[in-house]
Amino acid sequence: MLIVERLPDRVVATLSRPETRNAIDQNLIDALHGLCAELEAEPRTLILTGSGGVFASGADIAELRDRQAADARRGINAVAFIRLHELPMPVIAAVDGYALGGGAELALAADLRIASPALRFGSPETSLGIMPAAGATWRLREIVGEARASELLLTGRLLGAEEAVAWGLVSAVHPAEDLLAAAHAVADRIAANDPLATQHTKRAIRAPREHHPEIELELQAELFESPEKFRRMGEFLEKRSTR
Repeated sequence: MLIVERLPDRVVATLSRPETRNAIDQNLIDALHGLCAELEAEPRTLILTGSGGVFASGADIAELRDRQAADARRGINAVAFIRLHELPMPVIAAVDGYALGGGAELALAADLRIASPALRFGSPETSLGIMPAAGATWRLREIVGEARASELLLTGRLLGAEEAVAWGLVSAVHPAEDLLAAAHAVADRIAANDPLATQHTKRAIRAPREHHPEIELELQAELFESPEKFRRMGEFLEKRSTR
């Protein structure tokens, strides 16, 4: 199940399937789609985490075993993770323990990733006779580079927290007991900024290289006319004049 806590400026979603170490099944995918629909209509920062010292141990093998070619072509997890990544506001993954297979791909769909020292990140799909097909083959390459992505995806070895930071896969490591608080601290910094400017910045980051610089110029043009820009800059100038 997906446990959802709704706050005015953010939502915390916790994967909670302790009997499977938070394996991602169809019910979780359906819940993610429902949450995405909510956050598309009312944009807020999303914090994703897992319960019981595990982020997500992978896709549910019991379901995967019975899936056929038509199921693969539907991109059940891939479509959900793309939708998650395209949410208007940032997505923060707070990763404790295992993030394997589909769980790794869920973490990769986030904009920001922080982890605990217990992080074990990897893609063991080829050992099960399948391949990563929900984003790892292209997202991981974009994040850590082709050589490192190829090593992880082709060998299936697991990456620990220290190496994940060195590779740029996660931005920071915090003790497990402080991990969610650290994610909230990131969300606090986001919340202090103009939501529309944040959304436009995320859109520009996501845009393909060939869309630049035109996309940020158009987005910036909209922001230059926004009341919030005038308010915030006015306050900045007033504070500077009183120093």
